[in-house]
Amino acid sequence: MIIVESPPIPTAPWTPRVTTALAVLAAAAFVYVTAEIMPVGALPAIAADLHVSEGTVGTLLASYALVAAVATVPLVRWTAAWPRRRALLFTLLSLTVSQLISALAPTFAVLALGRVLCSLTHGLMWSVIAPIAVRLVPPSHAARATAAVYVGTGLALVVGNPLTAAMSEVWGWRLAVGAITVAALAVTVAARFTLPAMPLTQSPVATRPGRVRPHRNRGLVTLSVLTLVGVTGHFISYTFIVVIIRDVVGVRGPHLAWLLAAYGIAGLTAMALLARPGDRRPKAAIVGCLSALAFAFVVLAALGFDGRHTLGTLFTGVAAIILWGAAATAMPPLLQSAAMRHCPDDPDGASGLYVAAFQVGIMAGSLGGGLFYQHGGLPVMITASAALILAALSCLVVSRGLFPARPPTSEK
Repeated sequence: MIIVESPPIPTAPWTPRVTTALAVLAAAAFVYVTAEIMPVGALPAIAADLHVSEGTVGTLLASYALVAAVATVPLVRWTAAWPRRRALLFTLLSLTVSQLISALAPTFAVLALGRVLCSLTHGLMWSVIAPIAVRLVPPSHAARATAAVYVGTGLALVVGNPLTAAMSEVWGWRLAVGAITVAALAVTVAARFTLPAMPLTQSPVATRPGRVRPHRNRGLVTLSVLTLVGVTGHFISYTFIVVIIRDVVGVRGPHLAWLLAAYGIAGLTAMALLARPGDRRPKAAIVGCLSALAFAFVVLAALGFDGRHTLGTLFTGVAAIILWGAAATAMPPLLQSAAMRHCPDDPDGASGLYVAAFQVGIMAGSLGGGLFYQHGGLPVMITASAALILAALSCLVVSRGLFPARPPTSEK
């Protein structure tokens, strides 16, 4: 097999070819995130069809995050010498097969097994997809390229999750998973023919795998730990966002779906607005997001403790949910871009450590949210989210060197 050299870094960042490639990467993110959170919207349908409790179906999200967290770093190392397109195609093929197994699953155990296959490569996908996007553009546009990929995540919240939830309600959850299967296969084919191979023949990681060790980079490890804390705080409440909207904000019925859509639209808008500042002043952008997120949780916690449903609390709650969506959705591309800047010689390894921390945060938040909700109620649960976000914010404010504006020229 002949391996061609990687294409040179382009000087024109948004050529039609680059735009198409970024669109395919965003589509891959869209399908993967839609598949990951599909049980949230289809929870009642899955429980009824497979004769298990809704609580049992809810464990699919936490178990997915656990497997992804454990598998990410080993898989990133195992595929370190692969061309980046091959690594991405490997994850997309795993996604396609897993969704096919899930759609045909006769029991809950088979469904869970199908999602394990998907979750095994989830972290690898997020570890390579952002570095691929960054390699398509000049270094000065790294955060904007990463944000372009994360548009797929926002669309999964705005379109993917509500659509699969509606399909599950009307035609059954299996048809919804079948649609994800077809979409995953289409994105796999598109990625094969639109993305460059991107071999790592000139990378130090490919020729000397032991030289670059992201887990020994103090700044990257600190950033990953703070990411874990922040993601845990977010997912403590996000796991029960439908319940918060219904019982705290007071929005029910079809209006609830519209507020969820507004949550996602706010996130897409915030990502677009913060893409350029993310390249120039990443710390200020992330501190701003964390401040907004903490404020939203404090407001929602206050509304929860108050317990009244008036017109004023309705508008205040809706505004807090929208602010929550804007801040929480805009942060991941900024954080991942910052993580890659810490290890310019091994962006995939840096992304792997960041993604592993992110997945542990999802798992801890999902499980912790359930415990807080069961034993303390919604106001206590939201207060826990606010406390963790404020803790992460405080550490970031006093930090030094966690968000270099440009890739460092030497190892740390």
